Amino acid sequence: MSHFTSEDEALLQSMLRQLLQSVKEKITGAPSVERAEEILLHLEETDENFHNYEFVKYLRQYINNTVGSVIEEETEKCTSAQNQGEVSGYDTLVQHVTKKTRESKEYREMMHALKNVMMVVVESLINKFEEDRMCNMELDSKTKKERRSGYYTDNCSDSDSSFNQSYTFMSQEQLQLLVERLDPIQPKEVRQEALQTLCFAPPSDILNSESWPNLRKHLTMSLSDADATFSEKILRFYAKTFSSSPFNMTREVYTSLAKHLELYFLSGEYSLRISAGLDVSNTDVNRLLKKVRLLNEYQKEAPSSWIRHPEKYMEEVVESTLSLLSVKHEPNHPASPDFLSPVHFLALLDIKAVWFKKWTHAYYSRTVVLRLLEKKYKSLINAAVQQCLDYFEFCKAAVNKNSRVNDFSQQHCSDKQNFSYTGPELQYVYFVHSLCLLGRLLIYKQGRNLFPVQLKNKKDSVSITDLLVLFTQLIYYSPSYPKTALAEHADTYSPASLVMEILQVFCDQTGCAVECLYTDAVIDALLHPVQSLLSGTEVYINCLETTLIDVADILARIAAVEDGLSLLLYGENEKTAKEDSPTAVHVIVQFTKKLLHDDISLLSGSEILPVVKGAFIFVCRQMYRTCEGLQMLIRYGLHESIGEAWKKTSLLSERVPTPVTGADSTSSISLESKNILLWEETLLDALLNFSATPKGLFLLHSTGAMNDCVNFMFSSLSKKIQTNEYEEFGNRVIVTQMATTPTGAVALQSSGFIKALVTELWALLECGKDDLRVTQPKSTPVDTIDQSCQKSFLTLINLLTYPAVFELLSKQDIPNKPMYSLREVPTDIIDIIDRLIILNSEAKIRSLFSYEQSHIFGLSQLPLVLSLGTTEKRLALSSSVSPVRLLNVLCCELNTLLLLETQYKVSQVLLTAQEENVTETSEGPGDFIIDGLSVERNHVLVRINLIGGPQERILPLRVLDKGSDPYPWPMFSSFPLPKCYLAEVPRKAEFRQDKDLDKLLSLLKSPDKQTGWTEICRKQFCKVMKARPDIISGTILAELIEKFVSHLSESHLDCYFSTGNYKAVDADVTNESLSSVQQLGVEMTVRYGKYLNLLKEHAENGLCFVLMNCEKFLKQQQRTVVSSLCCLQERYAGYDWFASSVFLMMSGDGEKTLAFLQRFSRLLVSAFLWLPRLHISMHLPVTTVESGIHPVYFCSAHHIEMLLKAELPLVFSAFHMAGFTSSQICLQWITQCFWNYMDWSEICHYIAICIFLGPDYQIYMCISVFRHLQQDILKHTEAQDLQVFLKEEALHGFRVSDYLEYMESLEAIYRPMLLKDMRNIRVQNT
Repeated sequence: MSHFTSEDEALLQSMLRQLLQSVKEKITGAPSVERAEEILLHLEETDENFHNYEFVKYLRQYINNTVGSVIEEETEKCTSAQNQGEVSGYDTLVQHVTKKTRESKEYREMMHALKNVMMVVVESLINKFEEDRMCNMELDSKTKKERRSGYYTDNCSDSDSSFNQSYTFMSQEQLQLLVERLDPIQPKEVRQEALQTLCFAPPSDILNSESWPNLRKHLTMSLSDADATFSEKILRFYAKTFSSSPFNMTREVYTSLAKHLELYFLSGEYSLRISAGLDVSNTDVNRLLKKVRLLNEYQKEAPSSWIRHPEKYMEEVVESTLSLLSVKHEPNHPASPDFLSPVHFLALLDIKAVWFKKWTHAYYSRTVVLRLLEKKYKSLINAAVQQCLDYFEFCKAAVNKNSRVNDFSQQHCSDKQNFSYTGPELQYVYFVHSLCLLGRLLIYKQGRNLFPVQLKNKKDSVSITDLLVLFTQLIYYSPSYPKTALAEHADTYSPASLVMEILQVFCDQTGCAVECLYTDAVIDALLHPVQSLLSGTEVYINCLETTLIDVADILARIAAVEDGLSLLLYGENEKTAKEDSPTAVHVIVQFTKKLLHDDISLLSGSEILPVVKGAFIFVCRQMYRTCEGLQMLIRYGLHESIGEAWKKTSLLSERVPTPVTGADSTSSISLESKNILLWEETLLDALLNFSATPKGLFLLHSTGAMNDCVNFMFSSLSKKIQTNEYEEFGNRVIVTQMATTPTGAVALQSSGFIKALVTELWALLECGKDDLRVTQPKSTPVDTIDQSCQKSFLTLINLLTYPAVFELLSKQDIPNKPMYSLREVPTDIIDIIDRLIILNSEAKIRSLFSYEQSHIFGLSQLPLVLSLGTTEKRLALSSSVSPVRLLNVLCCELNTLLLLETQYKVSQVLLTAQEENVTETSEGPGDFIIDGLSVERNHVLVRINLIGGPQERILPLRVLDKGSDPYPWPMFSSFPLPKCYLAEVPRKAEFRQDKDLDKLLSLLKSPDKQTGWTEICRKQFCKVMKARPDIISGTILAELIEKFVSHLSESHLDCYFSTGNYKAVDADVTNESLSSVQQLGVEMTVRYGKYLNLLKEHAENGLCFVLMNCEKFLKQQQRTVVSSLCCLQERYAGYDWFASSVFLMMSGDGEKTLAFLQRFSRLLVSAFLWLPRLHISMHLPVTTVESGIHPVYFCSAHHIEMLLKAELPLVFSAFHMAGFTSSQICLQWITQCFWNYMDWSEICHYIAICIFLGPDYQIYMCISVFRHLQQDILKHTEAQDLQVFLKEEALHGFRVSDYLEYMESLEAIYRPMLLKDMRNIRVQNT
């Protein structure tokens, strides 16, 4: 059926007419043509008889006959494809069939024929228009009869929507007649009948008619009619118009209503006064409130639609509103101050100024509102400010009389209904409205530009700061409200709660907070009650505890933002602030300490005192969890106060009975006991957050609460993991900081944190996700490592620093069981090494569900995909998943490498595996099999057996090339390594005479040391370093540092440590007295020195001589420590990389090296360059030694983090986002003297600048490295492998001399603070 006959056309016409008759009521009830079209388009959804209409049945049958076969054919095709896995899902099937059907030839022909016949049918219906018109006339006549009988009698001013009404469609003539009858000069009865007709007519017809302008005038005049029925019916018409007409029509209705009200308030007829109060039950007042209410309802609804219309329409509405609200008596009028203005009425109905909030929410309308306020209606803002000032003066006067003011906003609240407002209540309502309006206004920059404002009764203008100070003072000067306000039923309209809402919003808006809150005046106002309590002056504050909690809340929000924190720490002018100036931080900390010591008499015995304490501890926590904040707070010993409070509380909490399962919680544990437990958790959380910084972690250890804090953290994280909320960067940073110290690592182990992490990792790696639906086999041989494992492995990398590895693995043997159960899950780090890395038995391999994946994960977690071609085999290695290289990363820390190698013979295990991974031929072992495991093993073997910087060693890539030789790197199964992995040693530059260098050498050799000699040498050294850094190397460098250190060690001013006399033992020593770790370190050092052509044969003896004598020499300055920490046993836990570096610099001369180190040990810089120097040293306080935390960590690394935040904020944020810390990687770099990260020449320059220019240059050096790596750090943070990148990658392209000027600029700013802190390492708890 592709075309229509004349019979079809007649049939269609009949059926279409029937359809239109059936939906006639729905169409005629529509307010506009657009609405009628919408009704027809959605008829199937709204008409339950839709499928029973003959027209619909006919169309369905026609479509089925025309394209039914096409649909069936496509459905069959899709079903077949779905069975083969090409198409999936019902929705996809429907979409596919629909698309193919609409593209078919049959469908196009059907639509063409249908369109043609419908055009004929519709044209035929239009030709019968006269017949339809006669029907309409009959309907019109019937409607008039109904109207005369008083069909419409609803008298509610803002009643039902127009969609629930019946309408009369009126012609222009009828509308004109209606307008004439509504003229105020007409008799009352005529006007009433006309109003009745008006209410029955569609508002859209009325507003679109030519008579509307005149009608509007009549309606506006009639609103003032003495007969209330007129205004009631007009308001009902207005309400109906607002609910059913578009904005371009309703704006005129609104403006007429606003104009009427404006004229009414200005007329002599209006005589309401504030002092007389307001009786809402009064008829006239009730009518007025109804008008204002209708106005306000429209104000709140209009913003949702006015953006779709020209701006001038919106401007008309805004201007008419502001004009109305600005109405007031002339200043000379006797009743002017007592005038009950339109704003008072609006405030009664919309006390929180929701209308203004909605008008300023969108930029489109906000611009217009604020422009009009600035140009024409600024008096409205002035009046709001004046009202707030008046209310504040009232409160202040009451407080000064030493009386407690009752909140008159609550006076009328009683069980008995009250229909009147007193004068003070009206003023309070106006104050709340003004407060909310101003609070909203100040959020926006254009709104803040309206300030300062000049008030008539005030000499000085009122600035934003003045207004914010006033708001703040309202918190503690406003009337009291009960302490139960802390509970759910807080007083929503109390001044304090309103101001708190406003200030909290300000804190969340960066620009607003900077301009409004971040000023000394506002902070001083916030701290006024705190200052009063500290100084012991008399305090007249209503509900003191609640006020203090509110103040602490705002301070905590300010401290949470960088600019706000800076304000609290340094004041408004940070650059001119002095360290001892009384900024906000000092007041807050002193007050917090007094609270903790229960030293505030006015608060003693308060039920909610712990809440006040917790609030102020939280403010301090926001500050001391940052390096710069802790630097300001440390002098007050807040950690000690919190620690003491925790110890007292923990004694009380031990008496709290354990809750009994199934018992009523209220009966098993009393409320007091619950409060004790809650207070203990608050204190533990406060102590835990000290560990967010290196120095803070050091302070936490001194409190003795480390283990309890870690247990609390693990318990909290476990709960959050269960609710899928474990995504908090701060906690990951804390874990990373703790793992960088031996005490923290042991605490993490004992808490169960590491066990939980290892168990979770094993489940993800070996078992996979339980809810993962397997739809197809995994690719061969190894599928991409699951992303879910990545977070766990990154956390593991963060944990496994050398201090942690030494505590967890020292002297622990690999289990090497003969059999492993499939259900046997690793619970410790040693188990991970045993089950994933040292796979040296069939039992271990059989115990893995995913051998290739798990072992590769243990080696490097690198995803591999094997694809087989017709002519070649090719292995493609993907790096897009941010690989987490476990063994590879661990071995980048040289001390960890030495430990793993000496205890577990990692190299031999890998070599054996490589030896077994060869093809078998008749002649014997063949070539190495190139697969994922062999490639990884080859990379790790080269990395762990070669020492060198970026230009000194070549590491094989993990990516295979296409072509006949996909892996050009030679594999090996025994040592030595193939020579191709060793880069050529750069030739030494020919020595050319240099005047600056000669001058420096002459200064150092000169026996006469003039005043300022040290500084002159330093400047000359910098000059040479910048001009010709390449000549400061080899014997010249050795001579320079030797002479300079020799001079400094003879100066009492420059000597920091006192050392006794030591005589070296005979040079003919064996290395038997050295530990296995030291022996292996000697082998590595000598191998590296020979590669650099710095050492000769038998250099091992010379280095062993140096190391053994250093150990004996330093032992004279060590104290005896009884500790369970492995690192605090007799020997230094690690290899002496600095002494080895000096040995190479001295070209293998052991005696010269030892003499240099003895002199060097007297200098402050030795504490930070030579880490074994301070191992259990008597020069450090006992608590520092017992912590096992080196000054390089709690001093140098701490300041690196602080400077990083100030100098490179993007890099600092990247570390925080990655859950990693700059302190951890810097400690690794410094511990091994940048070995493997920089070339030998740059390592020499690093040591030289620290010796010549000062120990603080160690910090500047690390900041320079981060500056060099900034773009890479940002990129790898986004790729979620920052830890891996920083630990694995050498510092390509970094040269110390290139950044020397930058380091000097840092010295000019930070040296006084840094050197002071570095010199204080001998002081207790600094």
